[in-house]
Amino acid sequence: MSTKEKIRERVSVQEVTARNNEIIVYNDDVNTFDHVIETLMRVCEHTAEQAEQCSLIIHYNGKCTVKTGLIAKLKPQCTQLLEAGLSAEII
Repeated sequence: MSTKEKIRERVSVQEVTARNNEIIVYNDDVNTFDHVIETLMRVCEHTAEQAEQCSLIIHYNGKCTVKTGLIAKLKPQCTQLLEAGLSAEII
């Protein structure tokens, strides 16, 4: 095996990473824009602009990915979103 082949082999092994999951928030007829924005800022650590953009996407598209990451980090955040009355799930 040549040196180039060994390097390629090492790189391909290092590229294997943990699968990221997503928190999806769905539109509803209950929560106000302000509540959704404030909740996304508090729970998902969004800036005001990010939270506002997500709330508009949720409203017009029916859903939006609001956070991606490892399941262990997303579970407590999704729970907080649900406790705040938002409709959310991890996929």
